[in-house]
Amino acid sequence: MEQTSQREIRAIDPTWTLAEIITRLAKALAHDGPAIALSSIASSHVPSEIALVVSTSGSTGSAKEVGLSTDALLKSAKATNKYLGALPGQIWSLLLPLTHIAGINVLVRSLELGTTPLDLRQHEGKYPYADFTAVVPTQLFRALNGDNELLEHLKSAKSVLVGGAALDTQLRGQAIAAGIKVIESYGMTETCGGCVYDGYPLPGNKILIADSGLIWISTGSLATTYLNDPTGWNQLLEDGYFQTSDKGEFREGKLLVTGRSDDVIITGGENISLTVVEKVVRETFAGVKCAAFAVPDSQWGQALHLAIAGSVKPDQEAINEVLSLQISVRAKIKGNLFIDKLPLTALGKIDRQKLIELALGETK
Repeated sequence: MEQTSQREIRAIDPTWTLAEIITRLAKALAHDGPAIALSSIASSHVPSEIALVVSTSGSTGSAKEVGLSTDALLKSAKATNKYLGALPGQIWSLLLPLTHIAGINVLVRSLELGTTPLDLRQHEGKYPYADFTAVVPTQLFRALNGDNELLEHLKSAKSVLVGGAALDTQLRGQAIAAGIKVIESYGMTETCGGCVYDGYPLPGNKILIADSGLIWISTGSLATTYLNDPTGWNQLLEDGYFQTSDKGEFREGKLLVTGRSDDVIITGGENISLTVVEKVVRETFAGVKCAAFAVPDSQWGQALHLAIAGSVKPDQEAINEVLSLQISVRAKIKGNLFIDKLPLTALGKIDRQKLIELALGETK
């Protein structure tokens, strides 16, 4: 690609204030300055249409530098604001980190409304009012379990988007019962964040369940490429659809995300879903907090392990009996990891790589 069709890129400086970040983001969207990267990337220039670069990785740990265009980012922001009935002058609050697309989306939506978001990332005490906000399930759980100031903030908002990780049905029910107007958001960095709300695609988006059971998405807010792996990006496109790693199905017309294809391990020659293991354990043993993961093993290839946090600690033999009956005789736990709390990523997803390190004693 010729130099004339490229633009410079600059990573967000930790010393920048939120106002500075918003100003630079606005210029990047208007092609009046460098593109913005949320973290350090290898490239010094990007294709001219790209305004934002977000590094993301699946459970494989392979980082992808996702290039997002101005057109995609603005389409996403406008679609969300329209869905929520957000009007010019109304306010978003920022409760998410700016190292992920979910946090940046709050800024772009605010720009589209002509307002500045309330920066509440490090807030303490009583929260000011905001019309809309976005959180991850971990924050929602915290609000419903002792953080009364955050709870009041969420209850007062017109709508609260919840995404970044699967929203537990029970947690959603508790939030609604508490008076929080929850909207479950599904999407990924490659789709500029949420493009399916409460199981239905936003106008202009289409969802297809492939023969493989994977979710395919057609959207105007799709990324342009993986800067560090354009070939890999092209392999994920099929007839205008982006092939996700998520498995899903339609139930009564609504999309239900059932797991990820890359959460499947092979143990003893059999495929086992870590998500399904976790679901069975949680549904069988009330109150247990757990996460399944696998470590390399000479006998099994991958040995299934279970991290358990908190006071509820079911017996391993009892767990294995349930897993054998409900999943497979191969779905037996080879080791337990008892910890104070489950490690999470910035967006509230289980950090399985950290669990592997803990199990192998590789942490420093």
